[in-house]
This record gives sequence, C-alpha cells and structure tokens, in this order.
Amino acid sequence: MYGSLDISTSGMIAQRIRMAAISANIANANTILDANGQLNPFRKRMVFFSPGNPSAQTAAGRRLGVHVASIEADESAVKPRYMPSSPYADENGYVPYPDISAELEQINAMQAARSYEANVVAAETTKQMMAQALRLLA
Repeated sequence: MYGSLDISTSGMIAQRIRMAAISANIANANTILDANGQLNPFRKRMVFFSPGNPSAQTAAGRRLGVHVASIEADESAVKPRYMPSSPYADENGYVPYPDISAELEQINAMQAARSYEANVVAAETTKQMMAQALRLLA
C-alpha cells in the first residue's frame, strides 16, 4: 500500500512543476527582452515526464510513479509581429515575440490541475484504506 501512496505523491510533485512552467509561460507571453535588456524573446517551457521515481527509498519504489525528466525551452516558439515603429524591429519591421497561446496554456493548466486533484483523491483513498486495515488488525 505504501507504493500506491508514493505513486500519487510523485504525480502531485510532477504536476506542480508542470503548473509552474505553465505559469511562467503565461506570465512571459509578451516578454521580448532578456535580463540584460537585449532582444531575446522568452521561449515557451515544456515539461517532459518519465516513468519511475528516482528519489524513492527502495528499488521497487524507483520503478513506481512518475518524475519530471526535463524542462526544455522550445527554441522554435517565436512569432514575428509587424511593428515597424518599435526600436526592436528588424529591417522588415518585424519584432520577434514568444509564440505562446494563453488559451492553450490555460487548457494545459486545467489538465495539470485535474491530474493533481486525481492524485490527491488517490492518496486520500490510500490513506483511508490503510487506516481501515489498521482498525481491522486492532
């Protein structure tokens, strides 16, 4: 039973990290300058999961659950906008902006939230089953 609790916990952690990346995408949807003030549009962050939980205590536990394998920036996620009066415009009048769809990011956020909630329910159910088993033994 402890394995199922570990699976749910690893799923919650993974979805929390995914939600943080989605939040960063939404917050930086119009960011075209980097920290040094140079033209470098924000690149959308994508979270990739892998099976297993490398931080588990046991070998059996490491085979269960899910973990974040990587968070990568989508280098191709740049969309030019025609803004000839901008100081950041190229010779054709286009300024590179992040290609981030707020609607798509909100859908991803809802999916991450629902997945998180499903893992919470699974963890609570596991805890209730463990408590019931202990009551039967007592």
